[in-house]
This record gives sequence, structure tokens and C-alpha cells, in this order.
Amino acid sequence: MKTILLPKIQHSFQTEIPLPSSKSESNRALIINALAGGKDNLSNLAEARDTQTMMRLLASDDAVADVIDAGTTMRFLTAYFAVTGQQKTMTGTPRMCERPIGILVDALRALGADIEYVKAEGYPPLALKGFNFSGNNRLQIRGDVSSQYISAILMIAPLLPEGLVLEITGELGSKPYIEMTLKQMEAFGATISRDWDNTTLTVPAQKYEPIPYAIESDWSGASYWFSAVALSENEDAELELLGLKENSLQGDSVITDIMSHLGVKSEYTGRGFKLTKIPADAALEWDFTNCPDLAQTVCVVAAAKKVPLTLTGIESLKVKETDRIFALQTELAKLGTKLEEIETNHKYLLTPADELTAPTSIHTYDDHRMAMAFAPLSLLIDVVIEEPDVVVKSYPSFWKHFEKIQ
Repeated sequence: MKTILLPKIQHSFQTEIPLPSSKSESNRALIINALAGGKDNLSNLAEARDTQTMMRLLASDDAVADVIDAGTTMRFLTAYFAVTGQQKTMTGTPRMCERPIGILVDALRALGADIEYVKAEGYPPLALKGFNFSGNNRLQIRGDVSSQYISAILMIAPLLPEGLVLEITGELGSKPYIEMTLKQMEAFGATISRDWDNTTLTVPAQKYEPIPYAIESDWSGASYWFSAVALSENEDAELELLGLKENSLQGDSVITDIMSHLGVKSEYTGRGFKLTKIPADAALEWDFTNCPDLAQTVCVVAAAKKVPLTLTGIESLKVKETDRIFALQTELAKLGTKLEEIETNHKYLLTPADELTAPTSIHTYDDHRMAMAFAPLSLLIDVVIEEPDVVVKSYPSFWKHFEKIQ
């Protein structure tokens, strides 16, 4: 097993971090641009393995599309290959083939896609066998499982002969990601009608227009640097995160608000955001429904700063790269911190220890966000991270950038 030792960082730092591009924006832009017939008009695409996998598979004529462990790539490409009538077998890692996809497959079948499950019902691998429009221009789809299903259907909707009226049922999670999808569709010329009161989106049949499109830096990746400033014991610690927009499409930009309660002030500089230290609140309660990818980062900071944290909206973490709730509970316990479900409506309470205990090592569960969320603990204690290379999924240059503060 490969490990990396992060010795306690005792000095202060004032530096810049050239953040990677957004994986979420990149993957949407690649699909929409492909549907538009665009070629080399996208710039600043993410270095993340998920995005590189998307690019490789879009350019490939192979009968098998192996997405490795990329959930977004699996869902978006399934919809793309289905509506364009391509015959493909969609597969991935063993964990990828344990992640449900039935809601998306049911929706695509209702539109006319011929899709069969190769093994277990409701899970990859999938056999895509073509598309014959069913005449159905209205769909209902659940909003409380994964916004990626909704985004996948929305992006292909303009190509349907009669467009699509999509009604989202139940509680809607990760709405900012759906808005990101809609705004990127509009950037490529699509017209969309939103009725959020009735959670109904109407997309007429139309053509996308290939346009020059530049991807913003990644707010999810930015969150780990907020942690570094929050946990530094030096009051003059300062970072400037480059490439972030003041008015971002990314829902994870809410990290500026969350971290203002955990000891980080952020100011837009024109090049990105400058982070400096401020006092933290005595306790924090936050609903992560619209930003579940931030939960690991925030939990580690709250535990390390001894800030009791109440979390809601994190149930989707159970079906990510790993069961992230279990992973957090297990690794936080090594710090002496408890993360417990306190009500049947999925509310969780993080109770920090009186004194932070140094773990022997942090297991990463083949999950990039576990590695990056726990790395900033090295501002306070020595930390050993197991399988540090998992960061290639979203932020391959993370450890190189981390050296800038060590």
C-alpha cells in the first residue's frame, strides 16, 4: 500500500494556488459541444481523470466504453450514446457497477432508447442497442437521488424530435448543478423554460450552436485550500486561489459562506479569491443538499477546530465513490470525533473531541475527496494519507500544489 507522510506545517504561508479547471463544467461542456457538432472550441478543460476519460470515450469508436470510476461520465455518456443511436456497452470498475443507474435507464427507455442490463437489473454494465423515438415528449424523474440523471436527460432534450417537458418529482437535491447544466445549454444556444414552482423544465426541439467556451476553475478543489487557511495556526496565513469567477455557475462556490463561519474570509481579487483568517463561530448547522461534495471538507475542519456541526442533506453521500458517511464516521473517529445520525430525517451531529488525537493513518476508500479533505490536518498534526494517488480523479496536481504551503 502506498502512503504519503504530511509532517505538521508549522510555518506560515502567503502564496497563490493555480486551481484546476472544473470537472463538472468540463464534462457538461464536452457533451453539449459534441451534440452541437463542435470540434476544438473548448478551452481550459479539466485535467481530472474523469474529464480525460470523457474526452477519450467521445473520440473512440470502440464497442465498449469503460468509464473506470467516473459516475458523471457514465451517466452523461449513457444518455449521449443512447440518443445518438450508438451501440455501446457501458461499463466501469467493480464499484462503478455497484452504483445505481436504473432511474436514468428508465427515462431513456421511455424516450425510445433500447437498453439492456448485462448483469444486475438497475446497474451497469449496460448494452445500448440504438434509439427509435417513442413519441413521448413528457417525462417524470425523481429529484432526490442524483441530479446527474436530470442533467443527462436535459442535455439531450434539444435533439428529441418534439423536445421535452421534464417534471422533477419529490425533493430536489443539488439544484445548483441542474442550473449549471441549464446555463451551459443556454450558452450553446438552447432555449429553456423554467417553472421551479412546479419543478418543471421545458426544452423545445432545437439545435445547439458550437461556440468558443472557456471552463472556470474548480470550486470543489478550492474547498481544500479554505481548509488549509482555516486550520493554520499562523494568523497571517494567506492564499489567493486563481481562476475563480465572482458569479460562478458552480454550486460549491457556497464554500465562501460556509467557511466564513469556520474562520476564513474570502475576497474577490479579479484573478480569483484571496483567503485570510478570521475568528470561527462556536457552532455551525448547514444543509448540504445543494453541495454534498463539500461535506467531507467541512467535517474535517469542524472536527479539527472543535466546532460542533449539525449536517442535513448528506444522504446522497452513501452512493458516491464510496459510502462517504461511513468513511467519514470511521476516519473522524481516529481523531476522537463522533459523527452520528440523531434523527430519522437524516440529520447528523458531529461532536469534536476535547483534544485532537493523531491518527496512525487516514484510509481513503478509493475516494479522491477523502484524501484531499484530510490532508489539511497537517496544519495541526502529522498525517499519513493512504493511497494518495486517488486524487487523479479530480485534481491530479493536488500534491504538487500542496507543496506550496509545506
